[in-house]
Amino acid sequence: MGPTEGHEGREALLDGRYRLEQAIGQGGMSVVYRAVDEALGRPVAVKVFHAGTVDIARQEAELGVLASLEHHNLVGLLDAGVVTGSDGTRQRFLVMALVVGQDLEARLSVGPLASRHIAEIGYDMAEALHYIHARGVVHRDIKPSNILLVDYGNGADRARARLTDFGIALAAGVERLTADGVTTGTAAYLSPEQARGGDVGPASDVYSLGLVLLQCFTRRREFPGSLVESAVARLSRDPVVPEPLPEHWKSLLRAMTAQDPQDRPTGPDLVTLLRDVMMADTAVADRVVDPTADVAEATASTPQDAGAEPGRPATLDELPDEALHRTTAMAARLFDAPIALVEVLDEDREWSQSYIAEGIDESARSISFRNGFAPVPVPVVIPDGAAHPEMQNSPLVTGPLGIRFYVSVPLVKHDGTPIGTLAVLDTRPREATEADLANLRDLAALAVTQLELRQESLRTTNDSIPVGQQTGNEAVGQA
Repeated sequence: MGPTEGHEGREALLDGRYRLEQAIGQGGMSVVYRAVDEALGRPVAVKVFHAGTVDIARQEAELGVLASLEHHNLVGLLDAGVVTGSDGTRQRFLVMALVVGQDLEARLSVGPLASRHIAEIGYDMAEALHYIHARGVVHRDIKPSNILLVDYGNGADRARARLTDFGIALAAGVERLTADGVTTGTAAYLSPEQARGGDVGPASDVYSLGLVLLQCFTRRREFPGSLVESAVARLSRDPVVPEPLPEHWKSLLRAMTAQDPQDRPTGPDLVTLLRDVMMADTAVADRVVDPTADVAEATASTPQDAGAEPGRPATLDELPDEALHRTTAMAARLFDAPIALVEVLDEDREWSQSYIAEGIDESARSISFRNGFAPVPVPVVIPDGAAHPEMQNSPLVTGPLGIRFYVSVPLVKHDGTPIGTLAVLDTRPREATEADLANLRDLAALAVTQLELRQESLRTTNDSIPVGQQTGNEAVGQA
């Protein structure tokens, strides 16, 4: 029995191991099934290519490369094989981790995304592309339905984005018309060099990601239509980046969608740019940008809260806890560290927020800068607390946390007054470079900016561009 025939017969196992259940995605090249790996008793996603759509003999070396990819922003390849149907046809299948989550295409059909969330998705994808490109892999099919927003259910403040579907990376050269003259679903995101039939490299994935991020703001495809219509449009003009977008977004999107591949940021440059955009957007919380709004309206801010108590400091009447949570989470992520703390002091009031990674002893929540870490107006770096004369006997070092590394920077108001400290702690001894300190200082400055602007209502507008309801799937993107 062929792998795509009669799956109601549950006694049949694909390759003697995978029990196919319902189809959860399909396209011109393949069908994706929810399945069970009977050998390990775990759910998986199995992608079965239609006979004749891929060159099985040519894939072996490429499969070895893809199988070696392991990154937190990728949906990993677990297994691959070939099965022969009852008619003698041979079909390639891939086994991937089953990731339950909404894809970006489905999410955009629901409503607009906050600028901060778009930046977070872009940063996750930049890291994924940097990783695969460094290993000689070009995805070739970056599009919203191949980006999964995965909620791990651990109370995180956002879903993580994971890149899936390397089918076109395996079967190079599938950007073509189907029999009825419509596209395979990839045309809207092709780079100019793909549209010309030229060489495809890492910069092509960057261009496609740029179109995806642009669509996150506009909620429409920049180059819709058939392959021919879409190709002619992108070869005759650059994408239109809406003027109301913040300058850092306009600059980034124009760079990512430059006509010349050599002008696009790739590798670590792209990661750095999107990280900086993400940090900038953290300072304005959950702003939703309406790209159709008038430019003057887009830059206007609402009056300050008339109900603010007179005579109180103009900065810190209230603390946006969620904003400080994002600050600590970002700081921990920048250093790949398990603990980050921020403490704000203002006259008789004080606030604190912490990020504690899963598995860290709960005593970490009781850490305070006043317990041996008095706020100071300059950065502090302790590479190894066990060797530091003022820290080596601290319970933080000798106790269950086993803290070794500490770095902090002050939170400083625009008038130069220090109002708190942002710190990162790790259980590993390590160094902090000047670039690390610069990044942490930038994040602290953004946090202070948000505190100082807390009385201004953030402009939120509904995206008025109509879109049709689109159906995503809960596993591995479009087939």
